[in-house]
Amino acid sequence: MIADILIPLAAIGLAELGDKTQISILLLSSRTTRHLHLLLGVFLAFLTVDGIAILVGSWITSILPVSWLKLASGVIFIVFGLFTLRSHEEKAESKLRFNSPFLSGFAFVSMMEWGDKTQIASALFAARYDPWMVLIGTMTALTLLSVAAIYLGKLILSRIDRRTMIKVAGTAFVLIGISFFLV
Repeated sequence: MIADILIPLAAIGLAELGDKTQISILLLSSRTTRHLHLLLGVFLAFLTVDGIAILVGSWITSILPVSWLKLASGVIFIVFGLFTLRSHEEKAESKLRFNSPFLSGFAFVSMMEWGDKTQIASALFAARYDPWMVLIGTMTALTLLSVAAIYLGKLILSRIDRRTMIKVAGTAFVLIGISFFLV
């Protein structure tokens, strides 16, 4: 029973470490002061995406091709990056904040995780181990990494000029979006 938690926790934690999702969470956290709202949105997105994967296994990808999901994710990232850069130009003197960090975190993580290696791994682990224990291990790993990314984003924001961070974040979102088309 312990292995049913620890194996997914370790595997998902290592697979997600430094992944585009964690980088995105870091960038999102640098753009808001409502970090708990962001964490709750991210948590709910991971719970939804990986929970569904665990419940229905790889059935999801037979309904919607992974290539469509990646294409949609890439477009969303590019649009969001361009919006971030444009907002910076229009409001260079004001503090730019998301209206809803919860929704931003939920939307980004939901789109990025469909068909991702950690979602597929969660489904595979659920086929071999107790699904509830896999869910606990998976969510523990993803939550710990998300908290670390949010904390790091908050730390970066306190040391780097907000306008510079907005430019970096917007450019990074565009580049992440382009990467969806290349991989």
